[in-house]
Amino acid sequence: MTILVENFPGYRRITLNRPERLNALTVEMAAALSAALDEAEADKSCRALLLTGAGRGFCAGQDLNEIVGASAADLGRLLEHYHPLILKIRALSIPVVCAVNGVAAGAGANLALAGDIVLAARSASFVEAFARIGLIPDCGGTWFLPRLVGTARARALAMLAEPLPAETAAEWGLIWRMVEDERLLPEAEALAARLASQASTALALTKRALDAALGNTLAQQLDLEGELQLKAATHPDHAEGVRAFLEKRPAAFGKARVETQSA
Repeated sequence: MTILVENFPGYRRITLNRPERLNALTVEMAAALSAALDEAEADKSCRALLLTGAGRGFCAGQDLNEIVGASAADLGRLLEHYHPLILKIRALSIPVVCAVNGVAAGAGANLALAGDIVLAARSASFVEAFARIGLIPDCGGTWFLPRLVGTARARALAMLAEPLPAETAAEWGLIWRMVEDERLLPEAEALAARLASQASTALALTKRALDAALGNTLAQQLDLEGELQLKAATHPDHAEGVRAFLEKRPAAFGKARVETQSA
């Protein structure tokens, strides 16, 4: 199986499972991951996702054995499998935590960056390796990089194709945090469980607001915040959150996720 799915209270862990190839992507693997995302989205008891890789690496990008001798048209068709996957991850109403163990290269790096919160082991690295084989960053690389680290660093990362250590990735804001190798999975699991215990509707609406901000004017974003805040305020989680704050106790938010309408 190229994808492993494990259920935990409130969240699912999805593991890329081709460790002998550093979890390099294939069309079959992309389809399995897409199906796993659909299943998690359909399960209302799943309130967060944790994505990681088996073995020594997170994902080495496209398996080059699949594209030896491929034409430009073949490569274009390949992206028809990968680009919808990136959009699907970004569109999920639940938080996605990525735990990067080892190398995240090419499409694998951008798969990780599609998550909401990215943790990386100290030994991990991010490599926009496309220039090494005469290609441009795909799977959202040219969109994620300048927004996360600015245009100067984005250009250097894309054009030089040099590995970026996890510690530097955290310092630059490419990822949320670097942790020691042995703490990666425990901290990622604790983070997924924490997100699963929070107000799922508010988190879903927050994701929508943050994504929209990238293309909105301030006035447009203020209008959207007003619209989404009204939805959040009318949800029972808000009343429970206020009661819990006043009573100085942890909030007990609804156990089943409630879907929010996408923009």
